[in-house]
Amino acid sequence: MIINALLIEDDRDLAEAISDYLALEGYEFDFAYNGAAGLNLALAQPYDIILTDLNMPKMDGIDLCQALRDNGISTPVLMLTARDRLEDKISGFEAGSDDYLVKPFAMAELKMRLQALLRRTQGRLTQLKVADLQLDLDSHQASRAGQPLKLPPLCWKMLVCLMQHSPNVVARAKLEQAAWGDELPSPDSVKVHLFKLRQAVDAPFERKLIQTVHGVGVALRVEAE
Repeated sequence: MIINALLIEDDRDLAEAISDYLALEGYEFDFAYNGAAGLNLALAQPYDIILTDLNMPKMDGIDLCQALRDNGISTPVLMLTARDRLEDKISGFEAGSDDYLVKPFAMAELKMRLQALLRRTQGRLTQLKVADLQLDLDSHQASRAGQPLKLPPLCWKMLVCLMQHSPNVVARAKLEQAAWGDELPSPDSVKVHLFKLRQAVDAPFERKLIQTVHGVGVALRVEAE
């Protein structure tokens, strides 16, 4: 089985050593040598697993991992770092990293940790579907009735939240948290992005899926006829 992996590591010698060792295990790597380039690759195409250094030019591993999760990418992430303080590990896990390996490490241990992450994520829910609306969390793609949907990042986050809770109503506060995190948006901003979401998901189609439940929140569901 081929395992498509992304390796984000500014130490090119280490990146090559990892690739050479794991090639025999069926890993095929794409490489990025700074955090910003790694994020662009991860947003552009799906991977089975991502390995990233913590200290990198342009964007460190913490910010990279946080950006991946903020964009709805649930691919397992193994963070590689020379830092071994508990505080650094906690920061990595809080940002959404799935595991943490301190340099220098044995290649055999790296292989075992990757295998454990891949086993853990087998069968995880990466495809969301409500009626004819579909989301692929790994490839970051949305479609309805087979037609691709273009969604701004905040609208994507809102839609993921709505689909994960469908057909239940999502309180506006929870929807805001999913999209904006701890930064409280203005009421106008929420209205604008809900409008954009409706324009993308519902406007081109006869059947409307995004339902406002006044005084409660928003739901994504098929309206009863």
